[in-house]
Formats: sequence, C-alpha cells, structure tokens
Amino acid sequence: RIQADPTRRGGGNRDDRRRGIPPGARGVSPYPLLHGLRGRGPPPPSEAFESASVHTRRPRGLLERSIRGHGTAQERQHASARVLPGCQDTGTAIVMGKRGHRVLTDGDDDSYLSGGAYDAYTELNLRYSQVAPLDMFAEKNTGCNLPAQVDVYGTKGNEYNLLFIAKGGGSANKTFLYQQTKALLNPGSLETFLEENIKTIGTSACPPYHLAIVVGGLSAELTLKTVKLASTKYLDDLPTTGDETGRAFRDTAWEDYILKMTRNLGIGAQFGGKYFCHDVRVVRLPRHGASCPVGIGVSCSADRQVKGKITKEGVFLEKLEEDVGKYLPEVSDEDLSDDVVKIDMNGMSMDELRAKLSEYPVRTRLSLTGTIVVARDIAHAKLLEKIESGEGLPQYAKDHIIYYAGPAKTPDGYASGSFGPTTAGRMDAYVDAFMRAGGSFVTLAKGNRSRAVTKACKDHGGFYLGSIGGPAAILAKNCITNVEVLDNEEDGMEAVWKIDVVDFPAFIVVDDKGDDFFKEWLG
Repeated sequence: RIQADPTRRGGGNRDDRRRGIPPGARGVSPYPLLHGLRGRGPPPPSEAFESASVHTRRPRGLLERSIRGHGTAQERQHASARVLPGCQDTGTAIVMGKRGHRVLTDGDDDSYLSGGAYDAYTELNLRYSQVAPLDMFAEKNTGCNLPAQVDVYGTKGNEYNLLFIAKGGGSANKTFLYQQTKALLNPGSLETFLEENIKTIGTSACPPYHLAIVVGGLSAELTLKTVKLASTKYLDDLPTTGDETGRAFRDTAWEDYILKMTRNLGIGAQFGGKYFCHDVRVVRLPRHGASCPVGIGVSCSADRQVKGKITKEGVFLEKLEEDVGKYLPEVSDEDLSDDVVKIDMNGMSMDELRAKLSEYPVRTRLSLTGTIVVARDIAHAKLLEKIESGEGLPQYAKDHIIYYAGPAKTPDGYASGSFGPTTAGRMDAYVDAFMRAGGSFVTLAKGNRSRAVTKACKDHGGFYLGSIGGPAAILAKNCITNVEVLDNEEDGMEAVWKIDVVDFPAFIVVDDKGDDFFKEWLG
C-alpha cells in the first residue's frame, strides 16, 4: 500500500503549494525509490535488484544514480564519487509506473513521485533546467527542476514497477519522427533511409549513443514512446519475431547490421573513429495500412535510467555498478599526445587571440587559460534584443570567448559545479548577427554546427572551438578556478557567467578560412 504519512497531512507549506505538491506528499513511503543504495537493506533477492529500507525517506538514488556516471573514462570515475554529476545537464525527471490492479493507493501517485524528484534535485548538486512559460514568449526557471513527467499505467498483478529516467536536453533533441510509406519496407530503401538520417544526429548529444529505431506504430505518439523505452533497454525482452496478431518485436539482425553501418560512418565518439554507437535497438510495430511512421532517437553515452519496484516483500532498486573504475583502461601520460597548443588569454585582446588561432588548422588541440564568458539560450535571446534595440552588444561579449554552457550547483569546497558544454547548434542562428555587431568571434561548445556558422566565421574572421561532450565533472574539478554571475542573474543557470579557467581543453573545429572539422562526414 502506498500511503502518505498522516502526521504530515494538513495545509502544507507555501513552497509546496506553489510547486503543485499536495499536502503530505513529501512524506510518502515510495521515497526510498529515490534513495538508491546509500542505506543498504537485506542482501539482494536477485542479481538484478537489491532491497532498500521502506522507512528511509532521503530521496536520493534512482534519479541521482541515473544522473551520475556520464562521459569519458576519467569522467565516470569522478562522477561515481557522487559529488559532481558527470554531466551538468542533470535532465528532466521522467517516471513511468506500472501499478498492479491489487496495489492500493490513495490516487496521488504522480504527486508523490514528483515530490521525490523535487527533493532529489533540490538537495543534491544537480541543475534546475525546467523553465515555465509566463506567457507565449516570456519564461522563468522554476527553481526546483519541476515539473516532472510522470506517467502511471494500470496492469495486472500485485507489484508496482517503476522506471526512472533523467533525460538531458541534448539527447532528447535528437528524437525524430518520419512519416513514410510502404515503399520504405524493403532492404535497400530502408538501408539508404537509415544511413542518411542517422548521420543527421551528429555529435551534439554526446556519442557513443544507445541508438533506438522503431519502424511502424499505430500512432505517431506510440512510435516515439517506443523509441524512448527502447533506448533505455526497457523493451529488451520483446519477442524477436512477429506474428499475425500484430505483436511488437525486436529485429536483432537489423540491430547488428545498423551497428556495423554506424562504425563505418567515420563520425565516431565525437571527433572521428568508429564508436558512434554503443549499441542499437530496432523495434518493429504494427501500422495502419496508409501510414508508416519511423522513429529514431538516442540516449547519450551514459545510462541515465534505473528500475525500481514495490512488492509485498518491500521496496527494491535495480542493482547498479558502483566501482566503474575496474572496467576502464589504464591511461598514462605516455599514451597522450604532447601536440597541444597552450594559449594564455590573460592580457590578450580578442584580435590577438584570433590572430593566434589563425596560425593553426582545424583539429588542433588547445589548452586555454584565462577568462571565458558563459552564455546560452536565454542569454543569447537577450543579447539579440540589445542589438535590435540599437544598444549593441555589451563589452564582455566582444572581449572574451563565449562558452555555451549552464552549470549545476556548486558543492561545498569546490570552485564550481559541473560545467560542461551544451549543444552548439541551438545558438547557430545568432552567430552572424553577433559577429556583425562586433562580438562572439570565438565560441566554445560541443557538437557540429551548420554551414551558416562556417560562413560567418569565414566572413568575419571567427572561430568555433569544440569541447568534448560529457567532461563536466572533470572541468569543474581540474580546470575551473572561479565562477561568478556577470549578467541576468534572474535566469538561474541560464545567467551570463564569468569563469576563470586553467588548461581548459578544446579543439579548433571551424576556423576563419571556412574549414570545418566535420565536413568530411556531415557535409
């Protein structure tokens, strides 16, 4: 039975009412599902699950554990220490529940699960990424990462099964729906279609990916829902053959074929190579005869989801690996190239910095030291308003590299919270206008960019520097020495920040001559 703690019923506090959490919901017993394995209970009943105390109410774990452990080998090791999340984008909280018909609740399940998400995000060093619309155009950060997406379904049985996902914006944005026809359903057409469209995913969502492809579906929304679940391995137990009833099935032969295809694309894990994907899931669904929806989506290189269940025996959590280091290769200084250009930006003007960068071709590894200005989506919209109003760009946008990012909360004793790059492509529309206004000549982020950015860099003498997707914890721990708000403090993590960095890693991806590192593979 899932029941709110009656001792905490009543009017509730004002903050809870403002965030839509009903009175008493934050004392609910399912909270151990968000606690993870910090307070261990009895030994695991199986290899897949282990018990958690039903009386524990610290809502850590399922969201927290699915958030941490993202990125490079060293990054995963840092994240497993549970201080800095591996990726600064700690995602939207998504919960899917399947409640058995013999499980009794008071009907407020979604509120209780949202309350657990609220506590996880407000108590841990995570980031508030959700923005609420005040009208059609004005928005404000909610300050707690709510609302969460909670979907609860009815099913047979006496168990309550849950799937928790922390879905970052970068990978969520690489979810696509294509309305096709019966003409696609032959090996040659499907192969051509998939190769062309998989390339368009690019590198901005932090490969290697868990790639999910769904062919068919009774509706567009069913197709995309199946993409999401397939990318989390939730549907791995589907049959591997179809039948006349229209059941869904996994096509493992096409999974193997597409994985090999992605290894020949050359895109690799962000900067070339063969490891564009960790794995592939292909699901075939029934369809209406007049339509053939196809869904393609990814999870980033981290597995940011975890299962939980409530049974009459107790509350159980999926058993996850804690010692990730034992799976990682040993990397010594001898394995790394010394061919790195160190640039000390202290005392260097923007013209001097651009002249220095112009000496080197794309692919050049850089190590940056000095001051960088951080601005992302909302900040760019506000800067464009300044240009259009005749005010022009502020001096900070003209004097410094502009880093597209938004930090997680800063832990005690650290100079910075996790602070990795966000997807560059979302700011592509601003680049030419900002350069014409005398600023944003050097930008820093992750992923490939559009031809318009390459043209703007060539026309105005600009550069795009790429950072590796997924190094947020390492950057906070090793490279960022100071963080302070520079402008737009009211926008939370989307404020304009000034950061001081030492040996910040980057690559020249687009240069002032119109060369683009990714053109070989992405055109």
